[in-house]
Amino acid sequence: MPPNPHHGSPDRGLVFNVQRFSLHDGSGIRTLVFLNGCPLRCQWCSNPEGQTCAPQLAYDADTCIGREACGAACQRACQDDAIHPTDDGKVRVDLTACTACGECVLVCPPRALERLGESMSVAEVLDAAEHDSAFFARSGGGLTLSGGEPLVQADFAARLLEAARARGIGTALETSGCAPWSDLEKVCRHADEIFYDLKCMDSERHRQGTEVGNERILDNLRRLREEFPELPVVVRTPIVPGFNDAPEDVRSICDFLTALPGAVRYQLLPYHRFGEPKYRKLGREYPRPDLEPPSPEQMAALRRVIEESGLSG
Repeated sequence: MPPNPHHGSPDRGLVFNVQRFSLHDGSGIRTLVFLNGCPLRCQWCSNPEGQTCAPQLAYDADTCIGREACGAACQRACQDDAIHPTDDGKVRVDLTACTACGECVLVCPPRALERLGESMSVAEVLDAAEHDSAFFARSGGGLTLSGGEPLVQADFAARLLEAARARGIGTALETSGCAPWSDLEKVCRHADEIFYDLKCMDSERHRQGTEVGNERILDNLRRLREEFPELPVVVRTPIVPGFNDAPEDVRSICDFLTALPGAVRYQLLPYHRFGEPKYRKLGREYPRPDLEPPSPEQMAALRRVIEESGLSG
């Protein structure tokens, strides 16, 4: 993964989305802040725009109204000679030449072009989140950091959650756990709850699906329960057909979790294809076009494995 210019900066971070009114990423109504950078390359990734540590340009050809309608404004604005005409009257973006300066975005009437990844200060993020502070107070909600992997920008993530708490905003972290323990520890100190991805117990299979083994992820989860025994932790597994959708896959994770020194909740999330159109906009091929979401019946059977283990959901 290329170096992140924001890594080590506590005051500014690279943010690719701020999503309001989420109900599934922590207690109550949440504002989700998605930070750039991720050490994993999951074949089923739903946020490919968050994998890199730099801004990217996305282009939606279906939204483009054509060069004649807009006067080829994007092509004229491009400083990198990265936007070229196509036979259908629209454009093609050469993402290998594009530096994501964003000049074309400013002149695109239908917003078919989008710059993903903006430098934001702690205060700017919190000011955006505080628009919903009334909802936080009524619902017990707050701010959740997601990604990408927020721990790639650990100093910024820690400062952001610390400042959120100082403003009376509840805090949560979504993480793959694939980071140095020192980074996980510094962020956890300012989190009210943790959502921890655990994809499978077999390290080689984990590497095949994500390009990274799971040893650090498992070690960090053990240590998290040892050193933060009072911190609520929800472990979540995305159920991906052909990767970890057998009952024994879920059972092996349950066995690991029940042996941990502190209590955890365990939830299963069905694979979905929401990330597929994002790959197209980024000019990339979706890694697993053959995958289909698991059936409700299959998910119900796997959740019964959790119930039999004695873990709560």
